Amino acid sequence: MKTTHPLLDTRRVTVMGLGLHGGGLASALFFARRGAAVTVTDLRSEGDLLASIGKLAAHPVRYVLGRHETSDFTAADLVVKNPGVRLDSPYLAAARLAGVRIETDVSIFANLCDNPILAVTGSKGKSTTASAMHWGVRDKYPGARLGGNITVSPLTFLEELAPADPVVLELSSWQLADLAGCPRFKPRVSLITNILPDHLNRYRDMDEYVADKKLIYACQDGTDVSIFNLDDPRTEEFRAEARGRKLFFSSRPLPEDAEGGWLEDEAARLRLDGRLTTILDRPLSLPGEHNRRNLLAAAVALSAWGMAPGSLTERLALFPGIEHRLELVVEKNGIRYYNDSAATIPHAMREAVRALSGLKADGTSSGLVLITGGADKNIDFAPLADVARAPRAIVLLDGSATAKIAALLDSLGVPYRGPFPRLEPAVNEAAAAARPGDAVLFSPGCASFGLFQNEFDRGRQFKEIVLRPGAD
Repeated sequence: MKTTHPLLDTRRVTVMGLGLHGGGLASALFFARRGAAVTVTDLRSEGDLLASIGKLAAHPVRYVLGRHETSDFTAADLVVKNPGVRLDSPYLAAARLAGVRIETDVSIFANLCDNPILAVTGSKGKSTTASAMHWGVRDKYPGARLGGNITVSPLTFLEELAPADPVVLELSSWQLADLAGCPRFKPRVSLITNILPDHLNRYRDMDEYVADKKLIYACQDGTDVSIFNLDDPRTEEFRAEARGRKLFFSSRPLPEDAEGGWLEDEAARLRLDGRLTTILDRPLSLPGEHNRRNLLAAAVALSAWGMAPGSLTERLALFPGIEHRLELVVEKNGIRYYNDSAATIPHAMREAVRALSGLKADGTSSGLVLITGGADKNIDFAPLADVARAPRAIVLLDGSATAKIAALLDSLGVPYRGPFPRLEPAVNEAAAAARPGDAVLFSPGCASFGLFQNEFDRGRQFKEIVLRPGAD
């Protein structure tokens, strides 16, 4: 951490969006502990934010809740915005006009941190890939940390880092947008998992969405490494722009002139600096072909960072996965319940269905009951058509996108149950449809707003329901 920086001397700080993911809370704590006068302003009520407010109780923080006041933005020395706040907010415009500096928790971290950063973005798979990278790199660097969109603000561990500790950051397109014009954000390794339609309720089109993703490598140079998915059509565009050393991962063998890794039967191959190595050649803890690709991407990144491929194979094979991503919650009455609430787009739901259809602990075939549906992000649900006939039963959870799903299933002649207005009756219906040996998969393929605070709250509610004593 830089010991001298103008940000550390900030006296009046307005945190816009306390939120529930940790960034606003971490920012408020960071500056309050340094004696700054901190104002937290959020459109939500005190009741909605009680958990975060409680963690600030030891500090004299001023709260403006249920509204924003322009004067809190124009009279501050620094505004720390939540990434979910649009850059064209009139309150941020007023702050800019008044000459007030605007940052986020991640941009503050980038300005203050001298540690090597390994950054991951993409439409899906970024949380699993970043977490697997952190899992793998800790074998050599026990002090390595993981933060960003994974719901851990990097400000929470900034002052605990030793100089050589690498930091793995998972970054959303919104977080990257807030890093535009920040030359201090220069990852030693950047990785884009894939590009799929997402957040089209916020972006005008895919090009605008992808432009934010590109910011992950915008400040890199020849001393850095940029890693891309060679199966993704956008990769040629990235490849032409990126200035770092370019590595690739793929489900198919790489061209002879490309370095990186690819999947091969039940293993993977890694080609770096002219050396060919077999990796991931043992059973993995995570189910699904998409997770094999995620672990391959992590292996390419860590190998580029200097980790020995042999040790990575052993380490990554034991990676247990993360919460809300094909998470096995419990087996009850011979039925396995999986929480895949982080599947917020139909492509992710499709891969989850593919991963679990036919999956059973003893290797024999089994049935699948899918719970899906939720809020719309202006996305096409055509990917569901690829797997719509795989589940034994489909149970729909109500939401603004569910009508699209129902219409698609109707056009395919695939029956479904619901939609149900709440999660609990949907889970009960799925349990009733399942048989011993089956899996019940909660993979919404949609956003969570409306019924839930966020996808993590949605996943926690699912787990609470299936773990409840006496629940089927």
